[in-house]
Amino acid sequence: MHDLVIRGGTVVDGTGAAPFEADVAVQAGRIVEVGRVAGRGAEEIDAKGLLVTPGFVDIHTHYDAQASWSERLISSSINGVTTALIGNCGVGFAPCRPERREMLVKLMEGVEDLPEVVLTEGLPWSWESFPDYMDFLAGRRYDTDIAAMVTHAPLRVHVMGERAEAHAEATPAECAEMARLAAEGLAAGAVGISTSRALAHRTLDGRHIPTLGAPEAELEALAGALRAHGSGWLQVISDFDDPAEEEFARLRRVAAVAGRPLTFSLLQRESKPGFWRWLLERTTEANEAGVPMFGQVMGRPVGLMFGFELSQHPFLTRPSYVEVAGLTFADRIAALRDPARRARILSEQTDDAALKVRLNNWDKIFPLGDPPEYEPPPERSVAAMAAARGMTAEALCYDLMLERDGRAILNRPLLNYADGDLAAIREMMTHPHTLMGLGDGGAHVGYICDASCMTHMLVHWARDRVRGPKLPVEQAVKRISRDNAAAMGLADRGVVAAGRKADLNVIDFARLQMRAPEMHYDLPAGGKRLVQRAEGYVATVLSGVVTYREGEATGALPGRLVRGAR
Repeated sequence: MHDLVIRGGTVVDGTGAAPFEADVAVQAGRIVEVGRVAGRGAEEIDAKGLLVTPGFVDIHTHYDAQASWSERLISSSINGVTTALIGNCGVGFAPCRPERREMLVKLMEGVEDLPEVVLTEGLPWSWESFPDYMDFLAGRRYDTDIAAMVTHAPLRVHVMGERAEAHAEATPAECAEMARLAAEGLAAGAVGISTSRALAHRTLDGRHIPTLGAPEAELEALAGALRAHGSGWLQVISDFDDPAEEEFARLRRVAAVAGRPLTFSLLQRESKPGFWRWLLERTTEANEAGVPMFGQVMGRPVGLMFGFELSQHPFLTRPSYVEVAGLTFADRIAALRDPARRARILSEQTDDAALKVRLNNWDKIFPLGDPPEYEPPPERSVAAMAAARGMTAEALCYDLMLERDGRAILNRPLLNYADGDLAAIREMMTHPHTLMGLGDGGAHVGYICDASCMTHMLVHWARDRVRGPKLPVEQAVKRISRDNAAAMGLADRGVVAAGRKADLNVIDFARLQMRAPEMHYDLPAGGKRLVQRAEGYVATVLSGVVTYREGEATGALPGRLVRGAR
């Protein structure tokens, strides 16, 4: 008798092959048979008319803190993810001496929008070295498997102290020590090293991430640790503004030293709408020269969600709003419904020019809806809707956010929407040198909830898209399962085949749907976070155990820390 048999499903196996009907038998956490399974299962799932896919692999999350206090990596795990990679963008919590904890907390607060009080109360700090941190994670249970990377900012702060925060140049001895610690982390099971070179990554008081502008010699020292280890990758976020030619050439040289893949964030900017193509051309040249580099892309726009319950919205800095911002949510909404206050807020201006572009660009603000729409047509913008109704865009925006008892959400695409549709994303997604990522689960929890991007990949691109060509479902599944697993060096998962790890999703494809994000107040110290659920996941299976049925947790927590390549 097998532990589990999934009967009669349409298997989309993760390889890109055409779907086929088959049973899937599971024993001791592994798939043992795909085809006509004669033996019975201690548990059976009738999958007739349903898709059976690999569990999804999320290569860009920030659950570093959440994994220390929670067993559930929501929203990723409720959107079909069975393996999540933490430690992205060069920020994390190890290694760390006690006297440097505050710096790493403030950095995570600023870069990834996790409130300091949440981190201060939630982090147990029962580690100092990176191997200690890995041992801590290995002692916990989760609803997904997790893999981790060594993060550059803690390395720099650990070795250089205040000089790291001042962006001093590391000495050769300090570079060597960072490389030694990185090698120690890789030996403890890290699957790569991450760093940030982004100007936007800073603490709330304006200090840039310590890794900004780290010289090539320092990056090459870390790359040398990867080369010596023989597995893993480098994950980089860069503005490519140094100028771009110099920065890309620098990262290409670092990747060549590592002899391992380098993945970087690839997005379409409003200010440079065609720049992503230039990056892909350079990436293709690097791969043709034997230097593996991959752009990491998101299958929908990246931006901000606005709402009076969220951390961002168009009236955030206006004086008459600031007066009531500290009230409880119910009292704040009551105050905002007052016609006199509404008139005052609408008469005021957003003074900061950069904030005005982000918060008050009415042509680029859209009602999100439920189910949410991530490729809205221009006529759905607040500006267009207001013009049709004969009112100002500001007034309509204000009124829209008061809907649903003040919990309505608007969407402001900042990246991947410069052309007013997702045509650029489709070209990025189908390029041979890109990977699907950037969901940022666990970060920006007050105004972003993109961990549902795996569900969006299937719903939007493989089933519902009307503003351009779709993707075959087998290609969409391959991109978020096998391709990501292989890139991480985890060859034991991502494919529905005998011998592979039994991480699976059983999906009612016709019913699959994201819901609008909702605010939950369940972080340490009562901190808030957006959670986005999905319908249509009949079952999610991790290591052969059903963890979710119809989106509800079964109580099983078979997820463990993954140490190293498989």
